[in-house]
Order: sequence, then structure tokens, then C-alpha cells
Amino acid sequence: MKAINPFTGKICGIYPKHNEKEVNQIINQVDLAYKSWRASDCSERSAFLFRLGELLLEKEDWLSDIITSEMGKLKKESLAEVRKCAWVCRYYAEHAPEFLASESIQTESSQAFVSYQPIGTVLAVMPWNFPFWQVFRFLAPTLMAGNTGLLKHASNVPGCALAIEQLVEEAGFPENVFRTILVGGSEVKAIIGNTKVKAVTLTGSTPAGKSVAAAAGAVLKKTVLELGGSDPYLILEDADVQEAARLCAAGRLLNAGQSCIGAKRFIVMDSVYEAFKAELLRHMESARYGNPKDETTSIGPMARLDLRDELHEQVVKSIQLGAKLLCGGYIPDGEAAFYPATVLENVQKGMPAYHEELFGPVAALFRVKSHDEAISVANDTVFGLGGAIFTQNTENAKLLAEKGLEAGCVFINDFVKSDPRLPFGGVKESGYGRELSLLGIREFVNAKTIVIK
Repeated sequence: MKAINPFTGKICGIYPKHNEKEVNQIINQVDLAYKSWRASDCSERSAFLFRLGELLLEKEDWLSDIITSEMGKLKKESLAEVRKCAWVCRYYAEHAPEFLASESIQTESSQAFVSYQPIGTVLAVMPWNFPFWQVFRFLAPTLMAGNTGLLKHASNVPGCALAIEQLVEEAGFPENVFRTILVGGSEVKAIIGNTKVKAVTLTGSTPAGKSVAAAAGAVLKKTVLELGGSDPYLILEDADVQEAARLCAAGRLLNAGQSCIGAKRFIVMDSVYEAFKAELLRHMESARYGNPKDETTSIGPMARLDLRDELHEQVVKSIQLGAKLLCGGYIPDGEAAFYPATVLENVQKGMPAYHEELFGPVAALFRVKSHDEAISVANDTVFGLGGAIFTQNTENAKLLAEKGLEAGCVFINDFVKSDPRLPFGGVKESGYGRELSLLGIREFVNAKTIVIK
């Protein structure tokens, strides 16, 4: 299994894959560890998780270097990702005891309550775009609930996967409570079928989610899926156009545009369309790609050359079908997987830019004449992960967010981001279930009803 630096094009690590025998041995070890871990006290688990958060901060420079080397994220963004992982560790270490406390329910019985108990080993199939954050938002609540964790990470970030396993060990968690398995996607179905794996969580593409859901459904195992997105951002007639454009560009360019909740479709009221377009273009055209370790770089390389080339094909095909290219839209010279900040307008049905997720620094502009039309365009997608509304009328925005947009989360006057304190997930083909917050830690527990006559 090779890790290739997308900036230099050079191999930055070679790791032996686990064979079938080794995978089964690891699963057996994790299952055995569960037998004692489930009986541990919540305060004991919290102490380990607090220490894990401290280790992340102590080793942030080393860890962020691994992220940047393996998938190209800007160094400053990698540091922010590691620090966010420390935050989610602290959050669940502090709040899991109350989230998992038994809840009394008044009935005609003398006593009735719900007890939240662990269910066993949870398999996590994780992506490369946030190679630490995606794992830790699973790891922290899963281990705090008394479950054990098994990580199948993306094949291009094996160094990240092994570093996370090492951190868990160094934090003092009991042996085999959390393990990494280095395998390809074709081996996942067999792992899901192993009777000692009790549930699966996946963050990734919609096709990958459907495949995992089918495999898990065949053996009646619960899944949580966080899949693709084509997030709509509504720019209403009373928006602060300059601030909206700044935030929209930031939301589109974060992580070189490789984010499920990245700002992707900008749906702009006719009265402010030209002003917003000009401001957005100013930000996008000034964004410079380059060395991800250089503080002045705006956009690092995309994670792999093939992903960059697929994105370019979507842009080219959309232009061939009538979209207008306003900036970017070319493959730079050199070996690095760069793609420039790109803006398309006149995006219509039938184009990839209309229907498909653009997983890179490409923005699509839409001009609309009413709020109803804006909502109609926003919802005309198979996805439903996030969305945003920019306006000075927050009461109207709240109504549009609650009753209009089909999405798992909506931000008003800001770009969409995940937060340990808030539920995170989508609807439609963006998946189901929720991560983070109280809802996230209760996804993989047995809500056991106990009644005393």
C-alpha cells in the first residue's frame, strides 16, 4: 500500500497490506478487548480520551506533516484538523457520562428506565479528505460508549491510519481497543460479514455508501452513512454581498474544495447577481495554488491526479454543454495534482456541474428571480447534506432553512462546518444517521428498556 505525495508526486511511504488471516486475527483481538472494555467505568474511559486529546496537541506538528504529505492539505489546514480532533476528544470526555446516563420514564410500573449500553466492535470505513477528523469524530464517541473500534482507512493515507492507532496506544487505552486494518475496498464486504463486527459507519461517496449499506443489510447490521453533497448557498437580495462572497469563496476553497460540505452551488437573486459574481471572482481569481507548506498558498494540490482529472472532465463537459467559464478550468503544467479556482455560470440541467458533486475548487453560479425559485433549484439534487443562506432577514432565513431546504444542516450567514456539539449528517443520497453531539454517541448503543413491576 503506497502513499504518494500529491505535491511532489513521490512515494512518501510503503506499507504492507494485511492478509485475510491477519485481518481475522485483528478482529478477534478487538472483540476480545471489548469483553473487558465494555465493563470499564465511564470516568476511566474519559481519562484515556482526555489524554488522547493532549497527545494530539503535543504531536500536532508531526501529525499535520503526515496529513499534508499524504493528501496535500495546506499545512495550516492540517494543523487546524488535528486541533479539532483534540476538541472532539475533550468534548466527549466531558459530556459522554451525561449522554449515556440512564433515563427514567414515568409509567404505571414502579420503575422504568432506558439504559444505554455498548454493542461491540464498530467498523469505520473512512475517506482521505479529512484523514484525522473523520476518524476521530467516530473514534471518540465509539470508545466512550464502551464499544471497540476497527478502522479501514482510505488506501492513500495509510500513514495517517497507523499514526492514529499509535496515538490510541500511547494514550494508555487497553490493548486492541482500537485497531487499524490495511486493506483495499474489495475486502470490506467480508469484514462486515464477520459476526464479531456489530455495526458499520462510512464517510465517503454515495456509491460506496450504497455498497456498504447493502452488505450490512444482508447481515442485519446497523449503518451510519455520511456521503456526498452538492451544497447550495442562497444569496438573497438583502445579503451583505461582499461578506457573502468572501465566506462563499472560503467555503469553496477549503481543503482544495475536497469536502462533502464544501460550498458548491451559489444560487443568487437576480438583483445582486452581478455584484456577487464580481466579488466571488475577485476572491477566486486571487487564490493561488502552490506548495501546501507555504503560508502564502491558498490552494494545495488535490489528493490524487486521477481525482483532479475527473474534476476537469466534469468542467469540460459542462462547458461543452453550454456553461460559461469565468475563471480557471485548466490543468496546470507539472507533476503536482493542482487545479485552479474555477467558476462556471449558465449552469443548466443535463450538465455535470448541475447534477454531480464537484469535489474540488469549482463553483457553479445560478441566477434566480424569487425565493421559491431559489429553493426549487437548491433542492433539485439527489444530495441533501448542507446548505447556507445569506441575508439580513434572519427570521425569513430560519423559515427557509426549516421548511424549505432539504438538508441535514443549514448555516445562516456563514459557510457550513462540523462542530462536536451539533448533530452532523444528511438526507436523500447524502446518507442517514448522525455523527457528533448526543445523537452521534447514541447511534451505536443498545437503548435498553428496563421495567420493574
